Amino acid sequence: MSIAPEDLPEPPGAIAAPNFELGDEHNRLLDELTRNARSRFAHGAMQRDLDGCWPADGFSRLAEMGVLGASVPQQYGGAGLDLFSAGLVGQAIGRVDPSVSTSWQSHDNLCVNNLYQNGNEFQRRKYLPGLTDGSHVGAIGMTEPNAGSDALGGMATTAVRDGDAYLLNGSKTYITNGPIADVVLVYAKTAPDLGKKGISAFIVERAFGGFSSSPPFDKMGIRASPTGALYFDDCRVPAENLIGEENKGVAVMMSGLDIERAFCSMMVLGMSERAVELSVEYAKSRQQFGQRIGDFQMIQSKLAEMYVALETMRGLVYRALAKANAVGAGEGGRGEIHKLSAAAFMYAGEACMRICDEAVQIHGGYGFMRETEVNQLYRSAKIQEIGGGTKEIRRLIIAREMLAE
Repeated sequence: MSIAPEDLPEPPGAIAAPNFELGDEHNRLLDELTRNARSRFAHGAMQRDLDGCWPADGFSRLAEMGVLGASVPQQYGGAGLDLFSAGLVGQAIGRVDPSVSTSWQSHDNLCVNNLYQNGNEFQRRKYLPGLTDGSHVGAIGMTEPNAGSDALGGMATTAVRDGDAYLLNGSKTYITNGPIADVVLVYAKTAPDLGKKGISAFIVERAFGGFSSSPPFDKMGIRASPTGALYFDDCRVPAENLIGEENKGVAVMMSGLDIERAFCSMMVLGMSERAVELSVEYAKSRQQFGQRIGDFQMIQSKLAEMYVALETMRGLVYRALAKANAVGAGEGGRGEIHKLSAAAFMYAGEACMRICDEAVQIHGGYGFMRETEVNQLYRSAKIQEIGGGTKEIRRLIIAREMLAE
């Protein structure tokens, strides 16, 4: 059957094609953030990684940058940025020091943004000022020794009401900023018999009796970002520190995880950008057989593959975070954002690992040396396939959402 020309729809005319790149304002913000991050954190980054040592004034430097509480309104001491613009902070710092970016993200997105989105006005006014001026460090307590991928079903930490307070008992592990955190958003079971539906969220201060933490763990990568365990032994938490309603913590957790995956992908993008930049610089300067190695087709092939992976990552990550921008408190954990944020973090983590692997290969023996920046990036890339839900869990989320449609 043929279609006559008159049966075709009218051409749309001069409609602008969608732009999948940052606009001028976002580009200026990213450039300014990158310059600020370099001036404050580039010096000594390698030694901090080798020593596994967080700078004592790290959060003071972040406060000087104006990036603490990036997505929190100015009335609470934040920068008042939308979530997408705040994500550019993670990308910028990720270009300079993945350890600093990791600790900033745990503080600013997992703790501060979560507290702002889900806390009441009393809690916001009590805790946000200290968290946004750098005097207090934030963290989130979710993972447990026997509850990693099964964070909900395997959770053993409990909170029992005792008068005007709750008594927390249990432990959390692999907690970014755990050894130095002053304020932790902790998930615990308030009704164990209800399983996943009996979880609540609490704001726990280091000053509360019965709360302690381990020294920093010795990690393969992002070594300067302190990671440790948290312990609760009849830790008395005022009832006013319950976030939202009792037994309604899953909604807080799941919406936070969706935003976390989209948000953390931005740091992965920044790390990947730096790995590609270092590889191009080395390919231009390294001489072998009388010519620069960038003139060899094998090296050119590697650089081309790295570029494709980086630009694919950029488009998916920006799209996911833009989508997360519109997610309200308690709205995550299902639907398109649940699938898209998992996809963005899954692809970003795996692509970053490939990019950093090729970067080390291009650098050869030099890249195998522990004290080089490309080696630091390689070691720090692996956690991007594990933290925030392993890449296997991310695949399950995507598939389940597809099958539910």
